[in-house]
Amino acid sequence: MAFKAAHSLFVILSAASMLTVCSANRGWSNGFNKTYQWPWGHKNESHNSNNTNDDNGPNKIIVGGSDNWRFGFNYSVWAFKNAPFYVNDVLVFKYDAPNDTVFPHSVYQLPNLWSYLRCDLSRAKMIANFVLKRWLPYYFACGERGGLHCREGRMKFMVLPLLRRWHF
Repeated sequence: MAFKAAHSLFVILSAASMLTVCSANRGWSNGFNKTYQWPWGHKNESHNSNNTNDDNGPNKIIVGGSDNWRFGFNYSVWAFKNAPFYVNDVLVFKYDAPNDTVFPHSVYQLPNLWSYLRCDLSRAKMIANFVLKRWLPYYFACGERGGLHCREGRMKFMVLPLLRRWHF
């Protein structure tokens, strides 16, 4: 019975998380749920404000914008506000070098939703800048202090990149 309850909870959490990912990548259709209907985020058909590329090619996106990659910034909210992301976009992680007042940071790609939800870095892969190569969910977190930056510092986010619309 406990296994069935745990399995049901996992399925519900997975479905809710995927709904969140899909909602975070709003503006993906041709008439339904246009971004100008949302009271936050960008108000037109252009990509997010952290985009450093103005053409229809891959975007180079600075994670966190001018806040960069730092403790205490909510990257899940940032990802939601800066969606949609597209296949072949490049995520750029910028952070200050550690010193007496700045803790060291790192960036890890987590293997799955369960690792993301638990900030479990045991099977995560350290990365630098990252290309969203395929249409699948990606999970990112800071790996410092045994996952403390992920759990308490809100240094984690997930994206599901969309296929880019082709204009002929």
